[in-house]
Amino acid sequence: MDSFYLYSGSRFEGKQGNGKASYPVIIELKTVDLVHSRFTGYLHISGLTQEYPQLTTYFDGEIIGKHFSFVTNKWDATESVDLEYWSQFPEFHEIAHRWKIANSDDFDDKDHLFMRWKEDFLVPDHRVTSIVGASFAGFYYMKYSKSNGMFSGYYYHPKMIDKLQPLELRYVRERCSATFEFC
Repeated sequence: MDSFYLYSGSRFEGKQGNGKASYPVIIELKTVDLVHSRFTGYLHISGLTQEYPQLTTYFDGEIIGKHFSFVTNKWDATESVDLEYWSQFPEFHEIAHRWKIANSDDFDDKDHLFMRWKEDFLVPDHRVTSIVGASFAGFYYMKYSKSNGMFSGYYYHPKMIDKLQPLELRYVRERCSATFEFC
């Protein structure tokens, strides 16, 4: 699985919308385990609430394939919700007729990966369980493009008023310079 942009420390920037407004988002991947189809990271979003103008959450990611199926079976998502959200991605239509049994072989030669991201807690205070004007109780249905390092997806929460809140992210190249010291 060629995933050049998926590595510990990689960053992605973009925006999330809710029908009324759009908010800047930065994703920092902390761990990436492609063998077990898992990764973790931080999601930073700005301007969503007045109480917390800068929100950071820790999230777990699952890559659909060998270890995780398209059927969520958790987080209040039904199979009909799964199908509704996955169907937002044109690339999903190639395998929609057998979406419940798709596996990693279906994606090895494709440019895209499908995934779910579940925000687990607020950083730095993991004891905060709710915030007025924001939710991290739901999860994201995501698609990743291997060739250009772009994520696109939708936030889902069963009590959301604005369905299909889009999230678009682009890989940010590292800006670093080497320092040498000669003795």
